[in-house]
Amino acid sequence: MNIKQYNFRNALIIIALFFYGCGETRTGSVISTPPAPKTLSSSIQATYPHDTAAYTQGLVVYKGALFEGTGNYGRSELRKVDISNGKTLQRVTLGEKYFGEGITILRDTVYQLTWQEKKVFVYLLPGFKKIKEFDVPFDGWGLTHDGTNLILSNGSGELFFYRPQDFTLIRSQAVVEAGTPSFNLNELEYIDGFIYANQYTYPYILKIDPNSGEVVAKIDLTDIWNRNRAAYPKADVPNGIAYDPDSKKIFITGKWWPELYEIQLSN
Repeated sequence: MNIKQYNFRNALIIIALFFYGCGETRTGSVISTPPAPKTLSSSIQATYPHDTAAYTQGLVVYKGALFEGTGNYGRSELRKVDISNGKTLQRVTLGEKYFGEGITILRDTVYQLTWQEKKVFVYLLPGFKKIKEFDVPFDGWGLTHDGTNLILSNGSGELFFYRPQDFTLIRSQAVVEAGTPSFNLNELEYIDGFIYANQYTYPYILKIDPNSGEVVAKIDLTDIWNRNRAAYPKADVPNGIAYDPDSKKIFITGKWWPELYEIQLSN
């Protein structure tokens, strides 16, 4: 190696270290900054009444019917709801000692998380008959499934994949947004190969690639949240995403919101 080659090599090393120190990452031999997630807009297609006593923790459409899990001690329930008027058609109460969290339905079986009690309750449809319960090693927040596995959030920036038969952990997946660890992942819904997550205390829904954990898109619900707070001052954060795979409709609401919405997302 001659002096020119040596100096050239050192110059390349200095340049590479400079960009590495600036927080950029390498992709092969090309230095690149992780892309920011795409912004998706939402438009309201239909508006329905929602029970302002419902501290919404989970929202599911299953075989055309709407199901909701609610929270708070002494007020936590699993409900079947008439979407047209917001009235509860069927309910199971969790009692004073449990704080209900996310729900999902897989093959006529309802799974409902609890918060700090670290329990998962399992019910059979159509009668909400409780058939078993499982333990989890951390707080429960959001719950969905990909058709095979249950997917759980615990308020961190990780997602956890469980086998539904015995609630055995299969894997976990860290979620990142533009190279930075995500946080406050709450209510979940699986839509066409992606996980959609409410980000607790923020107006955002994150669209997440379940294989890489990358936040590929972001929806801002600020305007809809403000609309509900104007109508009902106690309206809390957005929470609740439901997808009807038959009609391809997406529904959202929030904790103590007076309204539930069918929305359409931009491409």
